[in-house]
Amino acid sequence: MNLVIHPPVERERLDRITAAAGPMAVVNAGDEAHALAHMPDAVAFFGKITPRLLAAGPNLRWVQSATASLEHYVFPELVAHPCVLTNMRGLFSDVIADQVMGYVLCFARNLHVYVLQAAAGRWAPVGGEAARVNFASGPALVSAMDRAHRHLADATLGVVGFGAIGREVARRAAAFGMRVVAVDPKPTDRPPEVAALWPVDELPQLLAESDFVVIAAPHTPHTAGLFRRPQFQQMKRDAYLINIGRGAIVVLDDLVAALGVGELAGAALDVFETEPLPPDHPLWQMPGRVIITPHVAGYSPRIAGRHLELLLDNIGRFARGEPLRNVVDKANWY
Repeated sequence: MNLVIHPPVERERLDRITAAAGPMAVVNAGDEAHALAHMPDAVAFFGKITPRLLAAGPNLRWVQSATASLEHYVFPELVAHPCVLTNMRGLFSDVIADQVMGYVLCFARNLHVYVLQAAAGRWAPVGGEAARVNFASGPALVSAMDRAHRHLADATLGVVGFGAIGREVARRAAAFGMRVVAVDPKPTDRPPEVAALWPVDELPQLLAESDFVVIAAPHTPHTAGLFRRPQFQQMKRDAYLINIGRGAIVVLDDLVAALGVGELAGAALDVFETEPLPPDHPLWQMPGRVIITPHVAGYSPRIAGRHLELLLDNIGRFARGEPLRNVVDKANWY
């Protein structure tokens, strides 16, 4: 019985994988031909499976993806195959949730605007010049400057996709006093910090109520192109869209058009339909309204260790005949 690895891993990881895999032999295949030669005896595979490799493995029972996302991994033969597929979801939840709250704070407090102004040596409070304040009695009226700097405890944050990342976003938002609502294809187990957890059919209600809409869903056959012009028109005109899910979920031409006529206030995007975002894309010309980051929300010094520990745990579970972590619904890519 073999565990075939392709592409190969470095020696340090290989030694730990080999120790966890017994009694399976581990084949660290340097190229596809090497992997193919050992697939007839393979019961497990880690790495990038292909139709050719899959067809050569009649005894294959388990495939472990090296990634959390599966839109570029799953193919029809793999869906039809009886093997179990697992992925690396759950490693990035807190890291990505931190970045989401960074976007929220930027929009609430105009921090992204002030960073740009500081680089230009410009003092210009958003909302106009500060109103004169009588410090004995305090300000008499709410000023434009007050309104331009939001109070998060008065805001609602909507989460689209209530998996591991969505739940971490909700926990952080609740810590800021925000009201949190969410939609998910399987709306179960609502935590106490979430005011409402609805099925995806209730997305229009979430959009209508939310001041910040966070897309934390994976790319699946059901989420591709989920956010188009009608969804932006259902949002509040002073609301912000945040996408740390997958670029294919948001149709950027529709987003540009909606921003252009003020159907929403702005957007923070870490993922895009085409990456890198082309240098002539209109989103680059909206610095006060759009925050663009280059697909970095999941990066952290913690991730490599978590990745290896999950892999070793699943290898051990498979070798002992125990249930695997992160089993995937292959037909739905998550």
